[in-house]
Amino acid sequence: MGGGIQWLVDQADWQHGVVFARGIEPEELGVRMGGRLGSVVSPITGTQAWNMVLDLATDDDDIVRVGACGDWSFAVEYGMSAGGDRLAEISRNGVEAIHLDPCPDHPPAMFSYARDGVFVCGFGIGEEVWRWGEQPDLLLPELIAAGVLHPDGTYARPEGESYPDVDRHTLALIETRFGLSLPRDEVVNQRLHALLIG
Repeated sequence: MGGGIQWLVDQADWQHGVVFARGIEPEELGVRMGGRLGSVVSPITGTQAWNMVLDLATDDDDIVRVGACGDWSFAVEYGMSAGGDRLAEISRNGVEAIHLDPCPDHPPAMFSYARDGVFVCGFGIGEEVWRWGEQPDLLLPELIAAGVLHPDGTYARPEGESYPDVDRHTLALIETRFGLSLPRDEVVNQRLHALLIG
């Protein structure tokens, strides 16, 4: 398996969003994100994906690399992270979809969850006191049990805790709640199928 998702915060340059979807194949996930099948000669590495984004003539084109781990398909975003904007659409027809966006230019990192065409819940990682969506408190029991929030909804983590530790703590409960895993070696070192989005 992929070793969970907490390893993302150990990446010194965690700059790519990740979309997970349960109920569709990886290529369909890429298409629902706006990708065009056959638009990239693939499979490609993450370095090749970044180089392609940097070489594209406009800011309107991005790349996703897609794969599967366990019950979930995943898409790693290169360029502008737009998976969150399409999450409800990605989740149509009974699909579950999750977007993790590191927001490197404007922290905090963000978590979003949609199901069957509805945006269910979202929050900033490290700012879990502010939640939104059709069911903003969906993960409140997990946030309380993990010691992220007090039962009254106030923040429970130690003051001055490092950002990586804050992120890792919340990613751990998301990982457990949804059974998420992202195969580190495949994402970092190997070639995956890719689609151009734009």
